[in-house]
Amino acid sequence: MRSLSVQASGAGKDAINAYVPKLVEDSVASRIMAKDATLWGPETEPEASKRLDWVDLARSSRPLVQEIIDLRESFAVEGVDRFVLAGMGGSSLAPELITSTVGVPLTVLDSTDPEQVHAALEGGLQRTAMIVSSKSGSTLETDSQLRIFAEAFADAGIAAPSRIVVVTDAGSALDNQAREDGYRRVFNANPNVGGRYSALTAFGLVPSGLAGADLGQLLDDAEEAARILAEDSAENMGLRLGAALGGTNPLRDKIVIVDESSGLNGFASWAEQLIAESTGKAGTGLLPVVAEHGAPETLDPDHDIQLVRLISPEAEAAPNGAEVWVAGSLGGQLLLWEFATVVAGRILGINPFDQPDVEAAKKAARGLLDQEPQPSPAVATFGDIEVRGTEDITHDPQSLDAALESLFSTLGPDGYLSIQAYLNREADHLGPIRSQLSRVTGRPVTFGWGPRFLHSTGQFHKGGPSVGVFLQITAETTSDLKIPGREFSFGDLIAAQAAGDAQVLAEHDRPVLRLHLLDRSRGLAQLQSAVTRISDVRK
Repeated sequence: MRSLSVQASGAGKDAINAYVPKLVEDSVASRIMAKDATLWGPETEPEASKRLDWVDLARSSRPLVQEIIDLRESFAVEGVDRFVLAGMGGSSLAPELITSTVGVPLTVLDSTDPEQVHAALEGGLQRTAMIVSSKSGSTLETDSQLRIFAEAFADAGIAAPSRIVVVTDAGSALDNQAREDGYRRVFNANPNVGGRYSALTAFGLVPSGLAGADLGQLLDDAEEAARILAEDSAENMGLRLGAALGGTNPLRDKIVIVDESSGLNGFASWAEQLIAESTGKAGTGLLPVVAEHGAPETLDPDHDIQLVRLISPEAEAAPNGAEVWVAGSLGGQLLLWEFATVVAGRILGINPFDQPDVEAAKKAARGLLDQEPQPSPAVATFGDIEVRGTEDITHDPQSLDAALESLFSTLGPDGYLSIQAYLNREADHLGPIRSQLSRVTGRPVTFGWGPRFLHSTGQFHKGGPSVGVFLQITAETTSDLKIPGREFSFGDLIAAQAAGDAQVLAEHDRPVLRLHLLDRSRGLAQLQSAVTRISDVRK
């Protein structure tokens, strides 16, 4: 394929040489593309048999294209040209990647932070339509966002059903509700595709196409990639990438992904949820780390880091050191990484299609909402930041710096730090804190916006190796919003999601430090100052 390439050196090249010949001998590539559910073992077969239709979406999704164009044009006649997507996990990350890469506007609302929800509501309702995407049809976040937008449309004198488009599985609660309420359009996605593999289903295509993306070109590129990936050949790029990710020996299980002017805006974040949720289980897995150019993890990669650079197809140099370089069109790379992820799953001996630990945090959050408990008292308050967390971290904090140092001290030689920011990702910026903390700790650092990471890397945090430590950041809000028809607000919901996840992490013996900002602006500045001081001390 002219614009799709995978090059490897060092440990990645060794893994390719070790595993690809056997993968070719076992006809793994052609069997994946033929939807052979036996590839991951007998225990996985019942699940895999219902999750392999992603392999031919480049063809099967074609009929959707004209339907989406027609709907977009009908909205345009009515003066509707702003689209807000309510979705979580793959349902939001894929459309965000597609629209950002091709340069068309889409407001992605994958948060329950009241201030971010409020901002989405203020974008001009007269020209707005909402797309609600949920495979199960019961996702609490999207249900809450749907409720408040429906109320806002009605309050503005707009017939809410005329502005709501739904993407869900047939027969889901959302599917039934949408048809009963007469929503503008309901798209039923292919039920035999898991959420994180759904970029080329209605979940990825409907929001992207309504926003103005060229879906035909996207599917053309994916179809070209599908033909190449079906070949049982040592040059098969999907086999090579899968081996480089999952076959290093010893396993380099921190996959640091850096975008080096690939032109695919947000691809690393999409790949992060795909890999982490697919592989992080049974005490093993691959942890993707989305890093910046020149980040500490890229300068002198540690023993457990596999460095992957997303490069431009025009780049002619070859990788050196222990690196993997990947280039290609958006449609081609979407399919390539899905293919490589299931190949890595076969090598690791896990089921790449289930997510056994994702529900735990959801259940905990729901339980807290139902119980309506008072917030647990802070162990200490320093300025505008309240400190909570597991006992091993917060037993006697003397300062914010000391509480942070206590968390960092629990990092082992194979560990990682996960920053979880339950904030407004459009406005509450933490600057270079991720790379700073990687430099401070000498270990890989991931950064996730809550609650959306719960639908992706949250699986790895509980199901993967028990080597993570967790810094959770929450905040007060000055603009809470009641959720229509619910007994709780968005502020209550995001607080319960953060507390529920911290509870489940603690139950899995993961160290957690929870910092609650009493004032967002001052609290963020205070946290940044603390990190800078610690960094200066350790230089």
